[in-house]
Amino acid sequence: MNSEQTLLSKRISSIDILRGLVMVIMALDHTRDYFHIDAMTGDPLNPDTTTGILFFTRWITHFCAPTFVFLSGLSAYLSAQKKTSAQASKFLLKRGLWLVVVEIVIITFGLTFNPLYNFIILQVIWAIGCSMILLAFFSRISYKLVLIIGILLVFGHNIFNLFPAPKDETAGSIIKILFTAFGTVIPIGNNHFIGVFYAILPWTGIMFLGYAAGKWFTNDYDPITRHKNLKNYGALALIIFVALRLLSVYGDPVPRKEYHDLFKNILSFFNVSKYPPSLEYTSLTLGFALTFLVIAESIKNKVFKVFSVYGSVPFFYYTIHFYLLHSILILLFFLEGNTTKQIIQIPFLFRPVKFGYDLWIVYCIWLVVVISLYYPCKWFKKYKATHKNWWLNYI
Repeated sequence: MNSEQTLLSKRISSIDILRGLVMVIMALDHTRDYFHIDAMTGDPLNPDTTTGILFFTRWITHFCAPTFVFLSGLSAYLSAQKKTSAQASKFLLKRGLWLVVVEIVIITFGLTFNPLYNFIILQVIWAIGCSMILLAFFSRISYKLVLIIGILLVFGHNIFNLFPAPKDETAGSIIKILFTAFGTVIPIGNNHFIGVFYAILPWTGIMFLGYAAGKWFTNDYDPITRHKNLKNYGALALIIFVALRLLSVYGDPVPRKEYHDLFKNILSFFNVSKYPPSLEYTSLTLGFALTFLVIAESIKNKVFKVFSVYGSVPFFYYTIHFYLLHSILILLFFLEGNTTKQIIQIPFLFRPVKFGYDLWIVYCIWLVVVISLYYPCKWFKKYKATHKNWWLNYI
C-alpha cells in the first residue's frame, strides 16, 4: 500500500469512527423512547421540568442525525469518484428510492412491530433517501450547484418560520413535508396514517454540504489544507451558533427563553430545534462533527477502533438495533405482567404509556444492546470486505 492509499485509509477510518460514535449515541435515544418511564409523557428538553442528566441524555443524541446525513453526502461524493457522472447519478437515484422503501417497510416495522402498518413513520432514512434522489439530479449538473443549494437550504429554510402557514390544506401539507414537518400526520383511509417527522429539504441541505466536503477527502487533496478546512469551518459553524443563539432573532423556530436560574438558562441556550433541523441546531452539531473529524485522524486508540466497526456498517447496525430493542421490550412487557389485551398501542406495539423504568436502567439496556451488536457488526464488516455481491452496495 503506497502513502496515498495509506492516507486515504486513515481518512476513511476517521469517517467510520465519527459515524460509529453517533450510531452508538443514537441507540441511547431510541432506548430511552422504549424504556424510560416518562418517554411518552414528558419533554426531556424542557428546562422547566427536566433534570440535568435527562436533558443531557436527549440532547447529546442531537448530534446523530445531522452527522449521519452529512457523512452520507460525503460518502456519496467519494463513491462517485469511482464511477462516471451518469453511473453515480443512477446509483444515487436507485439507492435513494431503495431507502425510502426500506423506511416504510423494514424500519417502520422494526419501530412499531405492527404487521398491519397502521402508522408508517418517516424519519432519517426517509430524509436520506429523498435527499439522495435530489442529489442524483443536481450532482449530475455540477458540484458547485450542489454546494450553493446546500448553503441556501441550510441557511434559508428557517425563513418559513417567519410567515404564517398557507390556509390551503394541500399547500400547507406540502410546505410541512418539504420544510417544516414535525409530527405531521397524514391520514390514509380511516385506520392508516403516515407520520412525517423529518422535513425533506433542510436535511437535503445538510447532505449537499456533506457531498461538497467530500472533495477534501479525495486522494489528491492536500491533507494540511483539509485539516485547516475542517478546523476553520467547524469553528465558524460554532461561532454562527453562538451568535444566532445570543441574538435569538433568526435561525430557530423557538426563540431562546430567559430564566432567572443560571442552570435553566444554560439548558435553554443549548435547547435548539431538531424538527426540522434549524440553522442553530445544524451549526452546533456540524461544528462539533467537523472538529471531531480532525481529532479522529490524529488520534488512534482501541475505543476509536471499536466505534469504527459500528461506523463501517451503519445501515446494518441501524436496522437490527430497532429489532433488538423492540424484542427486549416485548420480553419486559410480559415480565411486567401485561397481557395480550395491552399489546395494541399507538405508535409502538407493546409500549403502554405508563410502562418504563428509571433512567439508570435505560442506560444499562443501552449498553447491553450496543455491546451485543459489536460482533454481528464486525462479522458483517468482514463479509462486506470479502464479498462483491451487488446488493451489498445498497446496505
